[in-house]
Amino acid sequence: MTSNDNLFAALRDGFPQDLDRIAIETDNGLSYAWGDLERGSAMIANLLMSLELPAGTRVAAHTDKSVEALLLYLATLRAGFVYLPLNNAYRKEELRYFIANAEPGVVVCAGRDFGWISKLAFSLGVQQVFTLNDDRSGTLLERATQHSDRHDAAVKRSDELAAILYTSGTTGRSKGAMLSHGNLLSNARTLQSYWDWQPGDVLIHALPIFHVHGLFVASHGALLGGSTMLWCAKFEPRAVLERLPRATVFMGVPTLYVRLLHEAGLTREACAHMRLFVSGSAPLLIETFRDWQTRTGHTILERYGMSETVMLTSNPGRAQDGERIGGTVGKPLPDVQVRVVGDAGDALLAGEIGRVEVRGPNVFLGYWRMPEKTAEEFTADGWFKTGDVGRFSGDGYLSIVGRSKDLIISGGYNVYPAEVEGYLNELPGVAESAVIGVPHPDFGEAVVAMVVAKPNVALDGHDLLAGLKARIAGFKVPKRLFVVAELPRNAMGKVQKNLLRDEHAALFAEPA
Repeated sequence: MTSNDNLFAALRDGFPQDLDRIAIETDNGLSYAWGDLERGSAMIANLLMSLELPAGTRVAAHTDKSVEALLLYLATLRAGFVYLPLNNAYRKEELRYFIANAEPGVVVCAGRDFGWISKLAFSLGVQQVFTLNDDRSGTLLERATQHSDRHDAAVKRSDELAAILYTSGTTGRSKGAMLSHGNLLSNARTLQSYWDWQPGDVLIHALPIFHVHGLFVASHGALLGGSTMLWCAKFEPRAVLERLPRATVFMGVPTLYVRLLHEAGLTREACAHMRLFVSGSAPLLIETFRDWQTRTGHTILERYGMSETVMLTSNPGRAQDGERIGGTVGKPLPDVQVRVVGDAGDALLAGEIGRVEVRGPNVFLGYWRMPEKTAEEFTADGWFKTGDVGRFSGDGYLSIVGRSKDLIISGGYNVYPAEVEGYLNELPGVAESAVIGVPHPDFGEAVVAMVVAKPNVALDGHDLLAGLKARIAGFKVPKRLFVVAELPRNAMGKVQKNLLRDEHAALFAEPA
């Protein structure tokens, strides 16, 4: 018998024996049985197979969150192709790069975007463009219903490519992190054990499914454990509060916890049935950590991961494994190695701050079509350079104290200043710009831009922001923009962003 390391096969093994049990309940009153996930993913997989796509074909998804979008992901794995999730806020110029770079054979988009996305995709050589809407309509499902609801998962090795997640760099050029079936499955199984997933767990799924947290960590956990998901198309604090009495697990970014704390209905009684609250994708403020303990009686589990590695460290899931310590991201997960090194690559002692490097079965295969960049990001002895700066405590808990270059994490989403600056600098009348992140009580960090005008040009900040909104995703658009005479520079001519961050640090501070 041929062994099959296809991630879908492992997830399918996690389904309960009774496929008539409810797998997903949506916020608009729909229920999906486990058998629906089995049959739906089979039909879409058979549709993809009927297209006679070459091995390794990328399937790009630029869709709204829906159960059917999750089925598309499962079907892509099942058919043996490579899934490429794209934030549905991305606009034309952003998609142009991703499609040109990844060269997907199939693009799936919302019907409202079909006109411009199909034109762009076809111009870049894409052969198939389907639509998929959040109301169970679209050409993808119309075509899929013509195919059989039985499908044997394609046989894959653990080191074969399963997904590509694009993560930008400080140069502004996006990089496609290649994740294998083995990368994703090893991490899912580790979290299943370390977070002590229980039979009967119920997950409130309120995260997007175009990045690691919502697509891999949350969805894989529930699927692998045969756990019901209470599906929220978008995060609404009151809708989450209504579901807490029926749930046991919630995963969110810090912004979601801040917004829930603003709700009077968040009480110990409301959370009495809950077992686990997980936070990630951005640093959790210690104030939020403590306020949540006081209000709910629960201690948030904070963890640390990256697109290139999925999860790396975590505060304990079980009480016997230790306490959850605010301001830390916990200890290295089983099978994951983490070290903090100095400038010379030497391992540092507890309490010393240095570069965070990692290795393990979860670490990605490399960057798509960037062998030089891949080689650059690994040490000679095989450790991946995360670009983060951190320190270990004496008892082995990791704290992240800084990030590589100027990465901004706003509301759980990565924003790379060089990319935003590139778009700003292309606007009429702009000579140069500098983009920084400053503290924000809701989003964690807010994007702020400084723009210098060309000689004899009068710039209007509102017009600049309007021009930017038409070109890039809303979460990247600066919350504030200042037109300035010049940017501070050091003796080498480099913009001193630290001075700009200091100057604007209190920009969004709440009144005392």
